[in-house]
Amino acid sequence: MENTDKIAILQKLIQIKSVNGNEAAVAQYIASLFESYQQSAKVEFVTYSPGRDNLVVTIGAPDGKQLGLSGHEDVVDPGELSDWHHDPFAGEIVDGNLYGRGASDMKSGLAAVVIAMLELLEEDIPLKGSIRLLATVGEETGEYGAAQLTKAGYADNLAGLVIAEPTGLDRIAYTARGVIDYHVDSIGKSVHSAQSSKGINAIDNLIVFYNEVTKIMQTLDKMDPVLGGLLHNVDLISGGEQINTIPGKARLSANVRTIPAYPNQMIYDILEKLVHRLNDRPGFQLKLSYSYPEEAVPGRPDTPLVKLAQKIGHRVIGNRVIPVGAGGASDASEFLQAKSRFSAIVYGPGTNTSHEADEYVEVEQFLQATELYRKLALAFLE
Repeated sequence: MENTDKIAILQKLIQIKSVNGNEAAVAQYIASLFESYQQSAKVEFVTYSPGRDNLVVTIGAPDGKQLGLSGHEDVVDPGELSDWHHDPFAGEIVDGNLYGRGASDMKSGLAAVVIAMLELLEEDIPLKGSIRLLATVGEETGEYGAAQLTKAGYADNLAGLVIAEPTGLDRIAYTARGVIDYHVDSIGKSVHSAQSSKGINAIDNLIVFYNEVTKIMQTLDKMDPVLGGLLHNVDLISGGEQINTIPGKARLSANVRTIPAYPNQMIYDILEKLVHRLNDRPGFQLKLSYSYPEEAVPGRPDTPLVKLAQKIGHRVIGNRVIPVGAGGASDASEFLQAKSRFSAIVYGPGTNTSHEADEYVEVEQFLQATELYRKLALAFLE
């Protein structure tokens, strides 16, 4: 495939406005690229909801190992368009950089793995195993496309998995923090502030929770040698109706970034025990809920997949490739819940401009990624 054709595929993906939805259009476009290979590629749409399709494409021999190549189809909102110097949905190229929402996170990675598979089909290279594309919905808002595919068994036969999220091609993330977003709703009793003794201040009760949970989280002081310590941040507090009324409702929302030493269930138990203890106090009515929690991803820098990716990456980019930890969650957290046991890495083209205005990827790095994934897949299946 010519480089101009590869770039055109990425530009087309960026031009599809899959902002927290509309992934079906992305899936349809990628599927159309495999139409010439209907005898060699199995294409499956897995619908999450109307307008939101995961896509699974499998090529190669059913016998032998299976390598998963994964990317998500959704992107975050571009925000204030006035902050952009380049149209976020055009895929404009300036001075060797391709700009647009998703250029880094992560339509460049998704395009690169698709192109690698297309080139293997185009060259009719016999594979000693199979390669499976797992293109997912909803990664930016909770990895629920990956969860759906995992529950449906699409990752059960994997021997290895590459998530093409942006690390830059000189770094491979082999371990990652987990995430828990939780909310505490406090129910009080609204009265006129001049008669506050007759009411129950929902905000006051949340402050008690805030102080208690902060003390507890500070005791979880184990340090991961790569990821560091557990992080707990209360990021949102809201409540009350007006300034002269005791608030009858309030909500606190917090974000926990976990490490393998503190599994999510341990954090759930801590939070639920605290809420139960406070609710035993007079006037307290707290309710705990969670949003799309993800487990931390354990890993080792010396696994065969990491070593192989380092070797291939060095050959392609000409520089050393370093194993690192990742601070954010990815679809790997869900796929690793599959029945089979396999290693997963996060390794893909991109820059540190994800979720920012004028997000971009270096065109040369994107083209290198297409070569890297092709060679990595062949070497893995050997």
